[in-house]
Amino acid sequence: MLTALAFIFTLGLLVTVHEFGHFQVAKWCGVKVLKFSIGFGKPLLSKKIGLDQTEFILAAIPLGGFVKMLDERELGSGSESSSAIYSEADLARAFNRQSVAKRIAIVLAGPAANLLLAILLYWCLLMMGVVGMKPIVGKVIERTPAAVASITLGETIQKINGKDVATWQEVRWLLLNESLKNKSVEIQAINDKQEIHVHQLDTTSLNLDDASSDILSSLGLTIFQPEMPARVGDVLKNSPADLAGLATNDLVMAMNGNQVKNWEAFVQEVRSHANLPLVLVVKRADQEVTLTVRPEPIIENDKTIGRIGAAFKIEQSELDKFLVTSQYSASESLIKATQKTWETSIFSLKMLGNMITGQLSWKGMSGPVTIASYAGQSASMGIKAFIGFLALISISIGVLNLLPLPVLDGGHFMYYVVEIFTGKPVSEAVMIIGQKIGFTILGFMMILALYNDINRLITG
Repeated sequence: MLTALAFIFTLGLLVTVHEFGHFQVAKWCGVKVLKFSIGFGKPLLSKKIGLDQTEFILAAIPLGGFVKMLDERELGSGSESSSAIYSEADLARAFNRQSVAKRIAIVLAGPAANLLLAILLYWCLLMMGVVGMKPIVGKVIERTPAAVASITLGETIQKINGKDVATWQEVRWLLLNESLKNKSVEIQAINDKQEIHVHQLDTTSLNLDDASSDILSSLGLTIFQPEMPARVGDVLKNSPADLAGLATNDLVMAMNGNQVKNWEAFVQEVRSHANLPLVLVVKRADQEVTLTVRPEPIIENDKTIGRIGAAFKIEQSELDKFLVTSQYSASESLIKATQKTWETSIFSLKMLGNMITGQLSWKGMSGPVTIASYAGQSASMGIKAFIGFLALISISIGVLNLLPLPVLDGGHFMYYVVEIFTGKPVSEAVMIIGQKIGFTILGFMMILALYNDINRLITG
């Protein structure tokens, strides 16, 4: 239910913002707007509003929308659509009679609205403050680029190619972004002795085709895991842990007669004992209690592992040592939000360009199923994660609509640029051919994206 609601809200918001961009700039340019529709197909709700009696529609299929403006090229001979029903004053406000500059402004207003929404969302997010894990390096995997670069356990990453980083999220983004420009990146890190080291990290082994792979582990980096006692936090109701009698604040001391040193060791034992009994000795208040729990088997990455349904508990004072909150003033947030939107837009175009040139496979393209899944996941993680997701998808919609395909806003913009240089509009015959080509390419992309979605569902 959460996934469905988050998906509907995401599409509804982003489509409305996109179409409102077209609508508002058309109104500013004096164009008569006939319809403003959110969704396609059969209208569920409709109402005519304003001096122009613009019909606002909520339609049955929520996968898009449109703004219909008065355009003499679309007027047929039927009584309902005939130019006879429009006065000369109305026809003077037809889209096709506007200057090239106005038409360009109107078609670019939709993508621009999506990009402005992303800036607004990032601006709010940065002012609210984003919590992330400090980029402290954990165990470096042997015979990997990180090991070759001599990055060591406990170092804190400060800069990547001269750009400051404060969290692992920022490290991931910059590694991904910089890997498209260079075969290696410069990493500045500081160790616990306050010694600064500069490492050259080879990024040629990154596999950007595999959307499920973690960029950090691909390079041999892991997130530092502090050694914390195996103290139980929340326990799921009717889970193996609950049925065995485990309770919040229990400290696991021993398992099958062996001492449990930390939570990570406890988890590894549970994972390796699917459907096998584990005898636990836990400290509860000042008493030691012996319990028997049988981890339930689940499938993860094609392997059967055990799970008991108990979470880890960490004191906030301990957690604060490894977390950092990035929070900025209104002006700083606006600058950083604009930079983030710009960088993400350029990155999206580069990725698409690499797909077209064959440097990347098309497996990374996602459709509505994946978007719905991520909408649900981000919504379940909290408002900040969902805001970040909305900003990212808004950028994707804005960039996609700027592509020079005749059925998209970018295609219309391309026609108007040609008109500027030739001094006359593109012929209707050329536009019809372009539209057919555009629909074919867009249809291919949609089918491919849906295939990737289904393939991810099947393969997990």
